[in-house]
Amino acid sequence: MDAVSAPCIVRELGSQPYEPVWRAMQRFTDARTDATVDELWLVEHDPVFTLGQAGKDEHVLAPGDIPVVHVDRGGQVTYHGPGQIVAYPLFDLKRLKVGVRDYVCRIEQAMIDTLAEWNIHADRKDGAPGVYVAGAKIGALGIRVRRGCTFHGLAFNIAMDLEPFHRINPCGYQGLQVVSLADLGGPGGMDQVKPVLLKHMADQFGLSLRHEAALPDLSQAA
Repeated sequence: MDAVSAPCIVRELGSQPYEPVWRAMQRFTDARTDATVDELWLVEHDPVFTLGQAGKDEHVLAPGDIPVVHVDRGGQVTYHGPGQIVAYPLFDLKRLKVGVRDYVCRIEQAMIDTLAEWNIHADRKDGAPGVYVAGAKIGALGIRVRRGCTFHGLAFNIAMDLEPFHRINPCGYQGLQVVSLADLGGPGGMDQVKPVLLKHMADQFGLSLRHEAALPDLSQAA
């Protein structure tokens, strides 16, 4: 990481349906230039299952009333819903001088360091990106890199109803256990966790964060 901090705009989008945010990420990435300031979006999605490019429908066991959206990120199927922090780093990796594998490791480390603030030990698992506590997944990753710029990102379980994870094979793994921060004795409030996660994301990527309002055109069609 460079000694000089790189500017990054943080936008807190609140509670949003999945697809408009996904389309807004695509528009942002397609329109950005070498001079575009990086952004980091935080959002809490309405209930949705998302299936990555390599995702297999067989891992969606019984979605019921929760919609399934096929998306252009890597990875298999996961669930987003209330009580989960979803963070979308819209970063220019070339400018940050960060490779894709290093990018994934730094995101994982930011979640690991966040959990450590509440004395919760988390680690990685070989061949299965994400963050785990005693073998149960607490943080998932699904990324896309286009022209050296990232979109999609991470999902961090804070205080959520985990039942929908039983309707899928999370990340393509049958029987994978999933856990929330609140279940481990950590805080259940999103507002307690967001600033800590942002601090560790900034530390990992050498960023100087600036909060700005959410995008006004979020609901526009792609």
